[in-house]
Amino acid sequence: MSGPETGRKLRRPVDRRRDHARGGRGRGVSTIVLYGDYLCPYCRRLGPVLAKLRERLGDRMAYIYRQFPNERIHPGATYLSCASEAAALQGKFWEMHDALYGHDLPVDEAVVADIVRDLGLDVEKFEHDVASQSVRERVDEDHEDGRHNHVTATPTMFIDGQRYDGAWDYHALLEAMERPVGASVQRTARAFAGLPASAGIVLLVAAAAALICANSPLAGLYQSIVTAEFGIGPPTALLSLTVADWCSEGLLAVFFLLVGLEIRREMHSGALTDWRAAVLPAAAALGGTLVPALIYLALNQGPTSGGWSVATATNIAFALGVLAVLGQRASAGLKVFVATFAVADDILSILVLAIFYPRNFHPEWLLGAVMMLGALAVLNRWRVYASWPYLAAAAGLWVSLHLAGIHPALSGVALAAFLPTRPRPSASALLAQAATALAELENAEREVRRRGEDLSQVEGEPVWEWASRNLSAASDRLLSPAEEVERSVAPWSNFVVLPLFAFSAAGIPLAADFGVPDGVRVLTGVVLGLAIGKPLGIVLASFAAVKAKIAIAPEDASWGAFLGAACLCGFGDTFSLLMADQAFTDPAYSAIAKIGVLAGSALAAALGVSVLIATGGRSEQAPAENSAAPAEA
Repeated sequence: MSGPETGRKLRRPVDRRRDHARGGRGRGVSTIVLYGDYLCPYCRRLGPVLAKLRERLGDRMAYIYRQFPNERIHPGATYLSCASEAAALQGKFWEMHDALYGHDLPVDEAVVADIVRDLGLDVEKFEHDVASQSVRERVDEDHEDGRHNHVTATPTMFIDGQRYDGAWDYHALLEAMERPVGASVQRTARAFAGLPASAGIVLLVAAAAALICANSPLAGLYQSIVTAEFGIGPPTALLSLTVADWCSEGLLAVFFLLVGLEIRREMHSGALTDWRAAVLPAAAALGGTLVPALIYLALNQGPTSGGWSVATATNIAFALGVLAVLGQRASAGLKVFVATFAVADDILSILVLAIFYPRNFHPEWLLGAVMMLGALAVLNRWRVYASWPYLAAAAGLWVSLHLAGIHPALSGVALAAFLPTRPRPSASALLAQAATALAELENAEREVRRRGEDLSQVEGEPVWEWASRNLSAASDRLLSPAEEVERSVAPWSNFVVLPLFAFSAAGIPLAADFGVPDGVRVLTGVVLGLAIGKPLGIVLASFAAVKAKIAIAPEDASWGAFLGAACLCGFGDTFSLLMADQAFTDPAYSAIAKIGVLAGSALAAALGVSVLIATGGRSEQAPAENSAAPAEA
């Protein structure tokens, strides 16, 4: 569901012919790229730390400096950047760099003139170069390059091509650059998670592993694992479920929580704030549900008609991953539409599960569900910001829905709806709080040094605990409880919850019994529903909404590209596998439907990629009457 964090990878690799590089030649070199501002006080405080790192690592460290002057906050910073570039034309960049950072503030043109004389530079050439257009363009290029890398403040560092968001102290940076085993594993994991298609890759690997297990000598072991029962209390207890059921009903609550949080965010500050922008993906989701269902029902009537829902859900993680891999062939507006369509599609999938597949319905337990929803509402109304009361109420809601016979994973959506948000904090107040805490710690370090004691003694001072509490409070205030939960849940949902569910649900014996009555019709209905019905429904509903002028459309994608993206949306979701189990009580039909999901998904993916490559993806001109492309949500 969630896309990767933007800006983590260095867009322009280090080029020693252009970049200013210090040290670090040969093998086994760790490279740090710093976007800096010569008047930034934090860059100045970081300087001694970087010097200590260079002293420790020697030739194993390459230090690259790129200009990112913030003229609005630090008037005169651009001139100093130009001064360092002018000195570079005389082979004295690092000398000027060290002198500018080494001189106490303020640093102005008079100070630069003194530095120029001290360095023995040709004054006339320097004055000509510092005012030249070529030098200013060089600084602007670095600055624009930083903006493309989502650099918003200085100092911003990239270590070996990945943005470093850790602590700026010596030991934290040393660990990041020396890369012990634990840090290397974490770094590799973050790099993989940052890939556009990483969540889709993990999902496919999990599904493929399940298929291999179910169709190999491991089939018996696999079935014994997914059908093993465990729960709270004895085996006959109300909460005793199989592993597969815990994955589909328990773990999926985490996935639904993330879905709910994303829907909520899009409605308040994202692509769904403008109702016209929300109409197109909503119409597309409706069409993408109705048309494949109608195609399936046209082929399947009678006992197998209940499988109509299998071809209605979409794996957007895969679709967005393919769009990202295709790069410029998929426009930004197209990617936004698909992401927003995912929100509407997930809402419909949730409603289908809740309305059409309530198993063993026991309405008496709905009273408990209503009470838990009321508790969540009261907690939100009272502005309770601690997480545990909400989690306790959501757990009660899960149990009530499970006992009522309604899919309990929907408790995740309810939790997302009631998790509290907060007004945006005052940056100046938090800055004062954090700065005061750090200043007191710095004073404590000076006092320890004055007494001739080891700096580790600072941790025993009362100020240490006080400063830690204040820094934590300032950090926690930046995110609301809803935002904190979404940030923490997203990686678990993408890389644990969905893969485990896929592994437990996708173990389909490919030697299904197609001899059962209407078995081939079930297979055909699912395949055609996903590969043909899903994109056809999306395109027709979207076109109708745009022509009716109730939806707005982006100007950077053609209808051909839109068709390609719609085909990618025919890649079956984990919801499809879940609905196959819900729709058919006979395992033979469920297995056939799941094989149909696999075949239809492969066909839809092939069609989508082919169409996007053939169309080139982008629309050269704005469509007439805003009707030649999908909506920019």
